[in-house]
Amino acid sequence: MSKRVIIMHFEVESQAYQAFSEIKKLYTERKIKGEQMAVVTHVNDGVHQFKIDDFLDFTGNDHTAKNSMIGMLIGILGGPLGILLGWFAGSLFGASQDAKEIQGAQTVFEHVTKQIGEGETGLILIAEEDDNRPLNQLIMNELGGEITRLDFEDVEKEITDAKDVEKETKDSAQKSWQDKKQDSNEKEEN
Repeated sequence: MSKRVIIMHFEVESQAYQAFSEIKKLYTERKIKGEQMAVVTHVNDGVHQFKIDDFLDFTGNDHTAKNSMIGMLIGILGGPLGILLGWFAGSLFGASQDAKEIQGAQTVFEHVTKQIGEGETGLILIAEEDDNRPLNQLIMNELGGEITRLDFEDVEKEITDAKDVEKETKDSAQKSWQDKKQDSNEKEEN
């Protein structure tokens, strides 16, 4: 049994909320071992922001959406690095949700943006599954949704790598800006 980051996509926004409620039941019935779950919307406003509409920490650690693994994932997607690297799916990849496109994704960030397209609402769950059938039954058979499962350790590593790149980029940009300002000041003095 391994921990997974499970991304679920539905045709209708209300199905994400219904799945949120039904997954809570699966948790209380001990059919899944959930850690965190969030209803996530890819806002359709041209700026490619993701927002967490509802959040649950199953562990009792009182994580808020912002300081959770899901919150970090969403924060990177909507942050400067996500915009710089074009991880938002809407205008770049179109609305296609076909399996080949998902399999071709290079990063966890691309998986999320391809699963939850611009203007769509989905669900992200971090859980351990002894048996994936209860979740598959609910999401695919009862609600007609799609599921992508990613290895938790891979997601965690990509988030760490993205944070490192964000810091390096910020440091480099600040140094470059300071160098330009210094050059301008030196030219004005001469």
